[in-house]
Amino acid sequence: MNADPKSFRFVSTNRRVREDRRFVAGQGHFIADVALEGLLHVAILPSQHPAARIVSIDASAALAMPGVHYVLTGDELAAATDPLMNGLDTPLVQRHPLAVGQARYAGEWVVAVVADTRALAEDATEKVRVIYEPLPFVISAEQALQPDSPPVHPAHGSNVLLDRTFVWGEVDKHFAESPRHLAFRVTWGRNSTVPIETFGVAASWDPWRDMLDVWASIQMPKYPDQIARALRIPANNVRVHQDVDVGGSYGVKRGIKQTVLVAHLARRLGRPVRLIEHRIENMRGGDAHGPERIFDVDVAFNNDGIVKSMKIRALDNAGAYAGRAPFQLGKPIGAIVGPYRIESVQYRAQSVTTNKAVQEAVRGFGQSPTNYAIETAMDKVAAATGLDRIELRRRNFIRKDQFPYLIPSGSTYDSGDYHSVVDKVLAHIDFAAMEGERDRLRASGLLAGIGIAACLEPGGANSAFEPLLNEKNTTTTWMDSCRIVVDALGFVTVTIHNTSSGQGHETLAATVVGEVLQIEPDLIRVIRPDSLACLPSNSPVGSRMAIMLGGAAFHAAQKLKAKLVRIAAHQFSVGEDSVIYASGSATNPGDGKQLGWADMVNIAHRNYHLLPEAMEPGLETTHVMQVPTGGKLPKDGRVQMYPCHSFEFHVVLMAIDPALGKPGIKRYVIGHDCGTVINPHIVRGMTLGGIAHGIGAALLEEFVYNGEGQLITQSFMDYPLPSSHEVPEVEIVHHCTPSPYTVFGQKGSGESGYLGAPAAISSAINDCVGPLGISFDKLPIRISAIGDAIAGAQQGKKE
Repeated sequence: MNADPKSFRFVSTNRRVREDRRFVAGQGHFIADVALEGLLHVAILPSQHPAARIVSIDASAALAMPGVHYVLTGDELAAATDPLMNGLDTPLVQRHPLAVGQARYAGEWVVAVVADTRALAEDATEKVRVIYEPLPFVISAEQALQPDSPPVHPAHGSNVLLDRTFVWGEVDKHFAESPRHLAFRVTWGRNSTVPIETFGVAASWDPWRDMLDVWASIQMPKYPDQIARALRIPANNVRVHQDVDVGGSYGVKRGIKQTVLVAHLARRLGRPVRLIEHRIENMRGGDAHGPERIFDVDVAFNNDGIVKSMKIRALDNAGAYAGRAPFQLGKPIGAIVGPYRIESVQYRAQSVTTNKAVQEAVRGFGQSPTNYAIETAMDKVAAATGLDRIELRRRNFIRKDQFPYLIPSGSTYDSGDYHSVVDKVLAHIDFAAMEGERDRLRASGLLAGIGIAACLEPGGANSAFEPLLNEKNTTTTWMDSCRIVVDALGFVTVTIHNTSSGQGHETLAATVVGEVLQIEPDLIRVIRPDSLACLPSNSPVGSRMAIMLGGAAFHAAQKLKAKLVRIAAHQFSVGEDSVIYASGSATNPGDGKQLGWADMVNIAHRNYHLLPEAMEPGLETTHVMQVPTGGKLPKDGRVQMYPCHSFEFHVVLMAIDPALGKPGIKRYVIGHDCGTVINPHIVRGMTLGGIAHGIGAALLEEFVYNGEGQLITQSFMDYPLPSSHEVPEVEIVHHCTPSPYTVFGQKGSGESGYLGAPAAISSAINDCVGPLGISFDKLPIRISAIGDAIAGAQQGKKE
């Protein structure tokens, strides 16, 4: 199925990203640009308590304000809608857009106020009087596990959402046979993606057509279906306009609670309604937090550093409701051994509710924290055996002649050449020179070190982890689709059936279709119809669009090309196999006759008498694509997860001023293999953005709660993001190991950089401070923590 990269005409060439033109010119169409006639605006009143019974709500003063139209409570909304969908089988852990009867975290939405302007709605929230009865609360995941901890959902019977132990391979035997073991704990702090645009949604209800129109800055699979379910209306009564640009997401913009709230108000008031989150609304209650995870890891290895087996316990703090959090413990199962030949694994996945904000899907869907734990294990094994960290990884890497490679948890890795990527990176760096630079920095009085991380990026998301963690879920397809229409004048229009968060889908689809049809991609128009005109598709999650949308576009274009060839063969009176299709024309090599693009289009649209028998007139094709290697339910706790596995190898040179404790990245190099690259600009942008995100997770970003259950990082003053001062110039070393499962050999790259950057930065910092006899086992590693640890170590030496 894969083509020789040298034969590509448009794929892998440095073509501009077509979406950039409108964004640079300020012509994007975002949710704030959706101006509907008679639009009303929503502001939210949050709970100030981490846990409290709602005794009463008095909205009379707010409703008396001129311009205030409505005040919506959780009880009213719950009576008119169904609970939001929950992927786990936990029916007594119900979630509604507004708190019902009880607030379960500080910042949970309690009341929605609707007014003529957003400012007026905000003023009116201050007039709403809510009387609470505070209740005991729990913030710590470990405390939430205890039988006597305050129940977040008393009806559920405990705070445990998920507690599942998987054993793949002969773990006990391998541990017994291994001469060396080591155990450790690392912690991944709660952070997120905090895109520049908060979530926004507008809705309008037409009672004469029974139609709900929705515009949203969304990234969510099955979004229209979930709206319809919650509102108790037919799915074909919901029309989502998918041409809204999204100002960043990386997973968090699921927006279902916001949409159900706004849609209900639009129906209730008979006016269009819009909610665009204030930054504080978004950060403390917008369902936009990411994983908060404790890993207890135990590895069994020999004196040569070969890791035989591994035990991982992952305890995740899901927040007040189930959300997507528990499933972020599922995706890593598909790459649970990373790029290593680890023969057996025991994995205990635990997810608990606490009185914190809801955790939702974040870039990598739990893979980056797991990579951090695995790479920490590799560094510790190297230290225990006295081996160089890179050499240890080389010894444990899967070899290129072992692919396709079946890992213990049931997934088959498609392809890879990890040793070659490492060789190319080290040659690019001149690693001996980098070690010399590290030593020079140390001699100057700085603490300097080199960080190493190798990891995989599973791509081509399917839903296999959902039935693995919930046996009542029997979903085995996670399709995507494409439609191609050639009009009577010969112009090509491609429709894609999902939203975009800036991943360049228009460029992707046009490039793929242009490659197959051998016509200029810039002449191909790419559009997104509304959800009622869409083929079955899913959202751009799990590094899937190059694989799935690219694959669907490829197959739809192949069908179209086959139709053109059939038309030409009929005119030439030869078999279809005899026709040569090139550059949009068809040639009969026997006599040299040729039909150009316009000729074939004209026959298809106007000359029915010249068409082959039983061929429909016109030129239109569709393709709905299933995930490669997907389609099966789990068996005995094993399942094929994602079809493709990209590889990253990070090397970071770090220096720390011991007087300040401030780390500075002196050099950052990443070796990256995502198979065939369809558009180099898009992949580079993904990788650079992912590394910046990883730097934030490793050094700066964390949603912190105090002992009173209050979020104390509610703005960018307290939740710092990496700037140009923290993000260095990144050098990318490319390698290409095509996937055998995709049309061009492409793999996923939407989460690249982020999946290994936090592990690499942690490794670098620990190499910096290792000579002082200290280390860090929790991310983010803040400047204050580094400074205090260095000062303590230096004081201890003096004493």
